[in-house]
Amino acid sequence: MRRDEEGLSEIVRTVARETLAVILVYGLGLAFYGHLTPGGGFPGGVCAACGLVMAVLASGNRSGFVAAIRGRVAALEAFGALGYLGVAALGWTAGQFMQSSLPRGTPFTPEGAPFLVILNLAVLLKVGAGLFAGFAALVAFGREAPPAGGGEGRA
Repeated sequence: MRRDEEGLSEIVRTVARETLAVILVYGLGLAFYGHLTPGGGFPGGVCAACGLVMAVLASGNRSGFVAAIRGRVAALEAFGALGYLGVAALGWTAGQFMQSSLPRGTPFTPEGAPFLVILNLAVLLKVGAGLFAGFAALVAFGREAPPAGGGEGRA
């Protein structure tokens, strides 16, 4: 078996498997509390995508994990985009685009701005799936970078 097909050592695979849930939950927390603290859907999506990239790099290109995630990436990205547009268009029922038609709760809590929480979670899905899809496309090419000299046979 080639090295890229089998992944990294068992220690790295175990650490990646154990920390993946922590990284994904942290990304979800960034998106969920993004209207209260520095964060939001974009950094949460980047964090989630980095966790998935770490898992793929640790487990190897041909693992079952990679195949399972690749099949769902397009659906998650589409769901994030449609969720964002759906919530944004929900404001039309109140007479204004991108205005919250949801009741507000207690300030400085996630329930205080449910409109923003839903938008942040939709952006998390869109950004996380998009970045991971870009990584998966680069892995699919499987080409090495050109030589540092700019190519062969050039002076």
